[in-house]
Amino acid sequence: MQKAAEDAMVAAVAADPRYIALVARRARLGWMLSAVIFFAFVAYLLLIAFDRALLGAPIGDGVTSVGIPVGLGLILLAIVLTGVYVAHANRHHDAQMAAILKDHGA
Repeated sequence: MQKAAEDAMVAAVAADPRYIALVARRARLGWMLSAVIFFAFVAYLLLIAFDRALLGAPIGDGVTSVGIPVGLGLILLAIVLTGVYVAHANRHHDAQMAAILKDHGA
């Protein structure tokens, strides 16, 4: 009996237009952030392929090349974009999902 009630609630939530819109917004945000990191990595790979000397150029008089901070920047970009997604989800998506579940008796 409990399983049937859960299945009915899941079906009701899945059919809720607010839930459908929430899933679409969440997917758009995820794809947008994925596109940002994808194009950043592709740009980095193209730079390696076509202007390796630029990335190999030393910074100042040291032994560190330009490629080290650029690569570190890509890693930091991925971390920041993850933080952006989590912050947005915590601030918006979780509250909206809680309201939808509350309206459906969860």
